[in-house]
Amino acid sequence: MKTASKFAVFTVLVLLLAEAHISVAVTCSAIQLSPCLGAITSNSAPSSLCCSRIREQKPCLCTYLKNPTLRNYVNSPGSKKVARTCGVPYPNC
Repeated sequence: MKTASKFAVFTVLVLLLAEAHISVAVTCSAIQLSPCLGAITSNSAPSSLCCSRIREQKPCLCTYLKNPTLRNYVNSPGSKKVARTCGVPYPNC
């Protein structure tokens, strides 16, 4: 059941956030955070790729928090834990 839930979350992120783009120094795409899915939904530590992607997507986090579809995932305790572990401050939007 957990695998199905993780797949569902991943699918939602892919389908709904693939269009979340803004023109700044980075292209906002929540799918870029897919390497973090395991760490967000479990107690596993984030990989170096996950941390790298979170740092790259840092300018986009407020956009993700304002998206009603993504808000619950980005605002989850697991997401906050991963951001903290990766040294990325949680945004104040």
